[in-house]
Amino acid sequence: MASLNKFLITFTILILTFNNTPSQAKVKGKEFINQILQGHNHARRVVGLAPLEWEPVLAKFARIHSNGRRGDCELVHSPDNGFGENLFWGQGRGWSGSSAVAAWADESQYYDLGNNSCSSGQQCGHYTQMVWRGTKKVGCAKVACDNGDTYIACEYYPPGNYVGERPY
Repeated sequence: MASLNKFLITFTILILTFNNTPSQAKVKGKEFINQILQGHNHARRVVGLAPLEWEPVLAKFARIHSNGRRGDCELVHSPDNGFGENLFWGQGRGWSGSSAVAAWADESQYYDLGNNSCSSGQQCGHYTQMVWRGTKKVGCAKVACDNGDTYIACEYYPPGNYVGERPY
């Protein structure tokens, strides 16, 4: 009887420990969110803007869009849904939220605030969406594409990149 009680106590402790330990997916999810927010908010801080907040509804839209691109991993924007959107593709699986945000933030070197334009032949729209003054919330998702590559989408609200308007 004593060994049965000892077994039940040990079993109960193991179950409680397992159920109270964050799953790997939750830990990775929190890490991804932190990477996204830290990168965005650093870029915003540099130009004197308030930080963005994570929005789960936007992340859900990003997940839906990303899952739809899983088969081809093409950088195709979702239909107009009232959100701003940045897309990232990386060859292979080794890409993180930090990788995507760093690539977008790197476009800052091509943005000329005085002329409110990108350098000739360069992209800077991902960067300007990141630092759009009116944008308050972001939600993103990352998927592994069928071909082994990585696809990351971020949705922004309110959206930015209005023609003729400066981001900040």
